[in-house]
Amino acid sequence: MKEKYVADICGRKEELPIIALSDSVKIAFFNLHGNVGLTEYCAQKLAEKLKDYEFDVVLTAESKGLQLSHCLARNLGHEFYAVARKSKKLYMQDGIESRVKSITTQNLQTMYLSASDVCLLKGKRVAVVDDVISTGGSISAMESLVEQAGATVAVKAAVLAEGDAAKRGDIVYLAEIPLM
Repeated sequence: MKEKYVADICGRKEELPIIALSDSVKIAFFNLHGNVGLTEYCAQKLAEKLKDYEFDVVLTAESKGLQLSHCLARNLGHEFYAVARKSKKLYMQDGIESRVKSITTQNLQTMYLSASDVCLLKGKRVAVVDDVISTGGSISAMESLVEQAGATVAVKAAVLAEGDAAKRGDIVYLAEIPLM
């Protein structure tokens, strides 16, 4: 039987499998992919927490933030959201980029924003959204993209704050999970 952690996300209990990232680090793995009910629930709860913040557009990182941001933007009445990609596509030759080291990746990664998403962000107030914030690497990379695009970060948010991220005063989140 696999070890699990039960997360309480605003009253909804979710069993998260414990996964070893290394010999010394384990995480409670949170996955929105394919879980329509959980994604809709988290987007609704996050929209409630973000309703008092003024922002024009949501920016997320692929891939687990995609469906969350889609639902979040819809719930907040936003017509668009932007996506920081983790690989450079052919249509992104004139975009911008930022390097990141995340807890769930072994190597340094680069996040890319297409020129069309740069135009979408330019001069706007942006909500930077992710599924889980742990070390803050992905959020920092997205903040850099926002700045490069000529926009400002209005709020940083996630469904879960992992480990020391829960002690940060600069993020909005729904629940805490431990870093083991």
